[in-house]
Amino acid sequence: MKIALLSRNKNLYSSKRLIEAAESRGHEVRVLDVLRCYMNITSSRPSIHYKGEELADFDAVIPRIGASVTFYGTAVVRQFEMMGVYPLNESVAISRSRDKLRSLQLLSRKGIGMPISGFANKPDDIEDLIKMVGGAPLVIKLLQGTQGIGVVLAETKSAAKSVIESFFGLNASVLVQEFIKEAGGADIRCFVVGERVVAAMKRQGAEGEFRSNIHRGGSAELVTLTAEERKTALRAANTMGLNVCGVDILRAERGPVVMEVNSSPGLEGIENATGKDIAGDVIRFIEKNAKKGKTGTKGGHK
Repeated sequence: MKIALLSRNKNLYSSKRLIEAAESRGHEVRVLDVLRCYMNITSSRPSIHYKGEELADFDAVIPRIGASVTFYGTAVVRQFEMMGVYPLNESVAISRSRDKLRSLQLLSRKGIGMPISGFANKPDDIEDLIKMVGGAPLVIKLLQGTQGIGVVLAETKSAAKSVIESFFGLNASVLVQEFIKEAGGADIRCFVVGERVVAAMKRQGAEGEFRSNIHRGGSAELVTLTAEERKTALRAANTMGLNVCGVDILRAERGPVVMEVNSSPGLEGIENATGKDIAGDVIRFIEKNAKKGKTGTKGGHK
């Protein structure tokens, strides 16, 4: 097969592993900087051009799109779909998962475990918003934040009010969520490929850090999932319509709660923690499922 890998840096661990896994199985991979792709949008023969060349004859496209370029990146993936190229993750599914508010509403509609979350527009509603999520301590998140950036733990009601008011003053959209204390600064990253959780790791935040992101000093180790955690991860992935994703879960007293569904999960941390060939799992999934024009949107809600 001829596979397009949308990545702005071919030297990233995840990109290199996907290229290596595909080439070892006899496929041709071309790395494309998504921001250098430009489109001819026409009903007769839609096309994508790249550095003066028209792209053609791709069988599949693997989107590795950074959060900061989601709008343009999903437009490029959508153009590939219009050309009949099989997308590992479809444009609409990526857009769903990247919108924190939309994704939580979809998970809620499906009855999937999640933290109590509040969203408001006016500073007058802060008192009730804090009360709604169970009071302090609570977590405040910028809707546009990624990789732990724009996430604040407010330990008191007055601190929560101050942070929320500050964000509102900057015209920033924020989510207010209950703090799952029993998680102990740890979460579980479930890596989903198709209808399987192919690997899972426990990420523990650094000393004094409630965020578990590995690049913020957190550590990772192999973890065994419960049947309920596995089921929750698969339901969350299916709700977003993603074929491949990372589902981040907290272990709450009431059961697993989903924090986020990541449409471009990194491979380095989880491959190192589990010793599994996840890049190979992704390529094998493409081999099994890639068919010309097979771009029907998964998931029940747009």
